[in-house]
Amino acid sequence: MTLTRALLALLLTLPFAAAHAADTYTKTRYPVVLAHGMFGWDKLAGTVEYWYGIPAALGKGGTTVYTTQVGGLESSEARGEQLLTQVQDILAISGADKVNLIGHSHGGHSVRYVGALIPNRIASVSTVGTPAQGSPVADLILSAGESAPAVGSVAYLVLNAANDLLKLLTGDKTTSNAKASIYSLSSRGSAEFTANYPQAMPSTPCGQGAAVVSGVRYYSWGSTSVRTNVLDPVDILFSITSLAFKGAPNDGMVGQCSSHVGLVLRDNYKMNHFDQVNQFFGLRDIFGTDPVAVFREHGNRLKLAGL
Repeated sequence: MTLTRALLALLLTLPFAAAHAADTYTKTRYPVVLAHGMFGWDKLAGTVEYWYGIPAALGKGGTTVYTTQVGGLESSEARGEQLLTQVQDILAISGADKVNLIGHSHGGHSVRYVGALIPNRIASVSTVGTPAQGSPVADLILSAGESAPAVGSVAYLVLNAANDLLKLLTGDKTTSNAKASIYSLSSRGSAEFTANYPQAMPSTPCGQGAAVVSGVRYYSWGSTSVRTNVLDPVDILFSITSLAFKGAPNDGMVGQCSSHVGLVLRDNYKMNHFDQVNQFFGLRDIFGTDPVAVFREHGNRLKLAGL
């Protein structure tokens, strides 16, 4: 009878134990700070998240999450300085000794910048779909602007106008600087950025970088799909921009190898560039990668690493 009661008690506690485990699955030691990419935002019109559903998913697992807002079109250094100010504010408000930084696309340059400047306050730097070695898409725009200045002026004017319109819905008060943004994301601009902030960058074109630099752990992941959902209008754009890669694996904006920083967790997830942050409203390949699950897994990884 005693053994039977013990087994019954164990069975009754299993659902509770599982639920409790789920509640702490991503309970990191330090807060997570998310940095958006080009044309990015915190909340669009006060409601639509750039990181669609990701902060909530991490929060349910126990993570303290902060989202940030920097210039949608600016140089890597300008965006990095804006993020640095916000990270210092988060450190002061939260009372945390350190934070975990995660940057998407151009946001990867921003988190690398902050990680390089204040490594003693940063636990980890993770980049997602970041053109660490530049993007052929930016190279094409930059080249067109240099060979035909009039065309370049029009292109930058259109990009700045688009960002200014977006700013009305995001509350972004920074200036739009499309020319600086495109240069920063080009192969040339990214190489210059890396020369100044080389932390965890691979020494070979498609290799891995150092996993730990100055006490900061570095991670990265990327993807190699372009059109993932016929209902997603952004997929049409990526179908066009992907032509710049001339058949090389890419996510529509970033090449497979260019996404490598630090410890490469994976570089061929079945997602496109916008799927990586669960946009457009979570539309993705139903048989592909679930970006929310990827972020939760990474939260657990940081937790298990004591970060």
